[in-house]
Amino acid sequence: MSRPLIAKQKSLSPVIVIAHRGASGLRPEHTIAGYTLAIEQGADFIEPDLVLTKDDVFVARHENDITDTTDVAKHAEFADRKTSKTIDGTKHVGWFTEDFTLAELKTLRAKERLPLLRPDNVQYDGQFEVPTLAEVIALAKQHKVGIYPETKHPSYFAGIGHPMEARLVAELKAAGWDSADAPVFVQSFEVDNLKRLNGMTSVRLIQLLDASGGPADKATPSYAAMITPAGLKAVAAYAYGIGPGKAMVADGTLIAAAHAAGLRVHPWTFRAENYFLPARLWSGVNPRAHGRVEEEIRQAIDHGVDGYFTDFPALGVAARAAAAKDQ
Repeated sequence: MSRPLIAKQKSLSPVIVIAHRGASGLRPEHTIAGYTLAIEQGADFIEPDLVLTKDDVFVARHENDITDTTDVAKHAEFADRKTSKTIDGTKHVGWFTEDFTLAELKTLRAKERLPLLRPDNVQYDGQFEVPTLAEVIALAKQHKVGIYPETKHPSYFAGIGHPMEARLVAELKAAGWDSADAPVFVQSFEVDNLKRLNGMTSVRLIQLLDASGGPADKATPSYAAMITPAGLKAVAAYAYGIGPGKAMVADGTLIAAAHAAGLRVHPWTFRAENYFLPARLWSGVNPRAHGRVEEEIRQAIDHGVDGYFTDFPALGVAARAAAAKDQ
């Protein structure tokens, strides 16, 4: 069966490749090694998810629950830190960054979060530290790429006495980044967090969206309400763009609507494994095997995305190059 023709749209900005948590398909996520590999593979931006330590230092972890991304469970000295917390309405049992100082976190080592899907990455378990935002910024500056930090659970952190906004703005300003042309995007699934940042910095802000549910801060009733014409207009009042789940841009409709509101569109996350791909793009039947993710990315480019997150930056760069050749 031939692929249906796609009505091509133009992006509003040059298309950027964003290394999702680094080259996380090839190295444990949120490690300097993973970010470095992503840069070597041609990523324009590296993405650190940001959480805070007990002593208010930003570190790069997908969640403040570090049970699945570090070897903390093997550290007998931290056994009594294991606890239960409810974060954004979901109960978690494990170890949490806000209960550790930076010095304590630096004794831990990263491990692969998806060992069943990415068994080759397990060989790197135990080799890499948990990086700070300062270390990620230094790496980005050294290699002249941008950063695309996400504030994780900002209302939760504010509720336990660790507000993020002023600390983040201060760290970006210290790096010389406080303008709309700085090599920075700050993203969040929450709304009020971004609105506060909009009043504190001129760096570009991205409102993350999902296909279901709504912001944890309850600032709007649902993500669905945010992608209506009125909702997108409201987002454009404080954000530079949106970051929807990739399924939300599959037919190009949301991209066109966002562009009409003056918003850029950076969908997440393009991954090579069959497990993450639509059935039509699978190669074979093994969920771990790599399918035709370049084709999925090409479709998004044809629909007019302004950038995209990928766990495999080299494939993302190759797809962009192929699309440029066809134009």
